[in-house]
Amino acid sequence: MTQAMTQETAPPGPGSITSDPDRTRDLTVIGGGPTGLFAAFYAGMRGVSVRIIDSLPELGGQLMALYPEKHIFDVGGFPKVLAKDLAMSLISQAMQFEPEVILDEEVRQVIRQDDGLFRLEGRTGTWWTRAVVLAGGRGAFEPRKLECPGYETFLGRGVHYAVKRPEDFAGKRILIVGGGDSALDWTLILKEKAEHVVLAHRRDEFRAHEASVSQLDAAVAAGEVELRLFQEVGEIFGGDAIERVTLVDNRDQSRSEIEVDVVLTFLGFKPDLGPIKAWGIEVEKNRVKVGRLMETNIPGLFAAGDLVDYEGKLDLIATGFAEAATAVNNAVRFVDPTARVNPGHSTSLKVFQGA
Repeated sequence: MTQAMTQETAPPGPGSITSDPDRTRDLTVIGGGPTGLFAAFYAGMRGVSVRIIDSLPELGGQLMALYPEKHIFDVGGFPKVLAKDLAMSLISQAMQFEPEVILDEEVRQVIRQDDGLFRLEGRTGTWWTRAVVLAGGRGAFEPRKLECPGYETFLGRGVHYAVKRPEDFAGKRILIVGGGDSALDWTLILKEKAEHVVLAHRRDEFRAHEASVSQLDAAVAAGEVELRLFQEVGEIFGGDAIERVTLVDNRDQSRSEIEVDVVLTFLGFKPDLGPIKAWGIEVEKNRVKVGRLMETNIPGLFAAGDLVDYEGKLDLIATGFAEAATAVNNAVRFVDPTARVNPGHSTSLKVFQGA
C-alpha cells in the first residue's frame, strides 16, 4: 500500500512539537461514540495517554444524539439497555483514565510528519499525537429527507428524524414514515403514549428484526397501530403547526389525507466520510479499508467501528468493541515497539489491582 498522506517536517529547536509533552498524546481517538469510548478506555488500560475528539457537543455518538430512549438488545451482559444508559456507562468506563476530551470539533486534516508524529488540524485548534484510532461511526449524520412540499417548512417543529424525549409525543396524532428497525421500534414505543399512530411504508416488506415485525402485526391486529402500506408522503400541510398530511399510493397514485400533529421520518442516514476522504486513507464505498490488525494504509493510523470494511464485517456495537481493542493494542505497539500486543486479561493487569 502507498502512503498518500501529506508529509511535513516539525519545526526545529526548543519548543518544537516533538518536545512539548503537554500537547502531544500517545493516542488520539477520533469519535466519541461507543467504539471510540471503548477504544479510549482500552488505551487508558494499556497505560498510554489518550485524547478523544468528537464533532458532537456531547459524548455518546448516535446513542445519545439519535435514539437515547431506544432499547438495545444485542450488547453482551445486558438483556436490554436504553441507549443513553449504555452511553453513560461507556463514558464512565472511559473517564476513569482521565482522557483529554475535545467536543464540538471537526478534525479536518490529519498530517503525518517526518518525525512520525501526527498533526491534527481542527476547526478551532491543532493537536499532536503519536498514533490515531479513527472511530467516527459512518461519518457525518445526514438524514435522508422526504422529497415533498412541507418537509423543510416543518422540520424541527413537527417533522423530526429522531426522538429524544418520548414524553413529548404524549397525546399526539403521529405519522411514522419508514420500514426499518427505527421506524418499527418507535411505532411500538409511541403507541403507548400517543393518541393515534399511523405507520406508512412504501412497500409491504420491512427491513427490521423478525421479532419487531411480529409485534407490529399484533399491534395492528389489536387496533393499537394503523398500518398504511405502499404509501408515500405527498405533502405536509399546516399553519403554525402540522395539521394534515397527504399520502400517495405508489401503485395507482391515488391520494388520501390524514390529520396528524407530528411526522417522524426514519428513512436512514446517508453516510458521508466528509474530510476523511482527503486524508489519504484508502476508502471504498464510503468505508475505510483496514487489515486484520485494524490498520489503514497509513502507518500509525488505525480504524474501528461502523466506518471500516473488511471481509466478514458486521455492523454491531459488540463488533466495534472487539475492533477497538485490536486497533488500540496495535497502536500501542506502534507507539512503543517493545510493548506487548496482547496485554492479557484485565483481571491480571496492575492498573486494576485493588479495584
